[in-house]
Amino acid sequence: MAEADAPTPEGGAQEALSPKERRRRARAARAAAAPARAPMTPEQRQAEREAERRRKARVRARRRERERERARARRAEQPAAEPLAPRRERHPGQQKTRQGVVVSDRASKTIVVRIDVARRHRNYEKVVRTSTTLHAHDEREDARIGDTVLVRECRPLSRTKRWRLVEVLERAR
Repeated sequence: MAEADAPTPEGGAQEALSPKERRRRARAARAAAAPARAPMTPEQRQAEREAERRRKARVRARRRERERERARARRAEQPAAEPLAPRRERHPGQQKTRQGVVVSDRASKTIVVRIDVARRHRNYEKVVRTSTTLHAHDEREDARIGDTVLVRECRPLSRTKRWRLVEVLERAR
């Protein structure tokens, strides 16, 4: 690298090389100085790769075994931990139930129920009517469009279904 910055025998300075060009030339010089490797067949290259992988696997296995030994030694010198308290029993919450009207029964074992809500507005005290739809599981497929049904919350049954049909309260005429 010092040769690149040194003046040439003619007395003039050699062109200034960028750091990238200096690195490239240094790599080329090292590659030229290294002993040339004989060309290998693909099978030989594959065998070399597999041998290197086996060597690395042995190194990893030895390191893991040492780590396990250290962990066993640490556990042996620590005092025994006190037993954990028994887990609390699960008390499931009360599931929500909603009453609504079936607006669709086209899907297999699924109904779409519209829940109508009428409530008084907080500020203006006007009655505001809103509705939401939810998908409910209808195992026996006995609900039809227009029926008034009772649905209960349950675990997710599909991407959209989180309710089950409890009963059909009133049939549509």
